[in-house]
Amino acid sequence: MGTMTISISDETEQKFREKVRETLGEGKGKLGRAVEESLRNWFENKEEEVLRQRALERLKKGMYRLPKDYKFRREEAYEERYRKLTGTH
Repeated sequence: MGTMTISISDETEQKFREKVRETLGEGKGKLGRAVEESLRNWFENKEEEVLRQRALERLKKGMYRLPKDYKFRREEAYEERYRKLTGTH
């Protein structure tokens, strides 16, 4: 298990400790558990942010462009969807 020493503002520390106490109660390990959960959430948010950025870049590059002569036909779209749902060819 790793150990970290960090510095945060007194206000942030106080708010965090109060919220941990309200949510998890008092006791050994509660603060560490809350910090670990916070870090995991931070990682997940950053990973989602990277995926969003990649998707936006792809859209801007035009990787999803259709051919100029493409014409959307609703009937074809529904037929394809029906085939996928029913497993027919």
